[in-house]
Amino acid sequence: MTLRCLLVDFNSYFASVEQQLRPELRGRPVGVVPMMADTTCCIAASYEAKAFGVKTGTQVAEARRLCPGIVFVVARHAEYVRIHHRAVAVVDTIAPVEQVLSIDEMACSLPMGWTSRERATQLALRLKAALREALGECMRVSVGIAPNVFLAKQASNLQKPDGLVVLDAGDLPGPLLRMQLTDLTGINVRMLARLQAQGIHSVEQLWRARREQLRVVWGGIAGEAFFDRLHGLASGVQAANPRRSLGHSHVLPPEMRSAEGALAVLDRLTQKAAMRLRREHLLAGAMTVMLKLTRRHGERLRPERGARFAATADTRALLHTLRGLWPGMVPAGWAPMKVAMLLHDLRQPGQTSGNLFADDVPGTDAEQAALWSAVDALNVRFGRHTVYCGSGHQGREEAPMRIAFNHIPDLETEG
Repeated sequence: MTLRCLLVDFNSYFASVEQQLRPELRGRPVGVVPMMADTTCCIAASYEAKAFGVKTGTQVAEARRLCPGIVFVVARHAEYVRIHHRAVAVVDTIAPVEQVLSIDEMACSLPMGWTSRERATQLALRLKAALREALGECMRVSVGIAPNVFLAKQASNLQKPDGLVVLDAGDLPGPLLRMQLTDLTGINVRMLARLQAQGIHSVEQLWRARREQLRVVWGGIAGEAFFDRLHGLASGVQAANPRRSLGHSHVLPPEMRSAEGALAVLDRLTQKAAMRLRREHLLAGAMTVMLKLTRRHGERLRPERGARFAATADTRALLHTLRGLWPGMVPAGWAPMKVAMLLHDLRQPGQTSGNLFADDVPGTDAEQAALWSAVDALNVRFGRHTVYCGSGHQGREEAPMRIAFNHIPDLETEG
């Protein structure tokens, strides 16, 4: 096996950015939260807080109990995106960034002549120093070097914070054996149960499993692909998969926990998603709306509805679909706590034909495209609420920018 991939993983990224931008937080336990409320949870924790058992998902009240001196700060997603772009630019000057995996992870191909263990390590040390100089002392990274992205990711997880681990042919499977199965990327609780049903309870047993056995566990060739990645047989950096869906979700504040408030927020989310579609030159052919409802005695309900339609990126057409799905989604006596909408069946404009029966939306496809292009340009130049559909007026201040695992917001369209 040849070393082909270098993976950069920022340590406690959100919390580290806050400590870098606010020197008074350095050396102190920090919890990053979406809002100041005891009922919410930490979306990130500094290493000082992690030492007390605080981690992503820990509720604020529990975090305060575990770590009485913790400082909570409200997430500033725009700052995290800005520093992310600076980080990518710095890394790209040293090793070509082939794939941005998330807001705090990127995979690079090792340049020709830098694939030996010694030279790859030198390159990683240069990269870590460059990031520290450009971004600041709090922005530590763990670097993993391996034959492919999967193993490089596992290598980066083996030593945190500020780690540097190389996994070459002669190293395997040794360092992996001290990991749990669920520590490996791609193995969640459901996959763990399937592995255990096949008698695989440890990473060592997984390593020794045959390719055919993993094909059975995964139910197809995905198991063989996992075998290849685990054994370093897959290529260095995989091509990014085409986008299959696009959407937004939002936890409702108390004042919006009504059917009217939930619909207003969904309206806002749909308008945001439509602008993203146009920004990425995509059309959507289906929509799914999902709610999380509660009522007295702790009962919960998760209604979900979907619809298919002629592929479009027209905001009014998407809002029309939303309004058609909405009636009856919030039964009497139930309070909406969270809303989400997903656009899927995505395609390029050239992959679909026009709608022969689009009488409900005036104007030709070209005229509609020109209209929304002008609206988007105005919102980019003058701010996101410069022009918007009035149906979303009540929810216009809700659903601010959020960073998801597989989506880095665009500052111009989602800021």
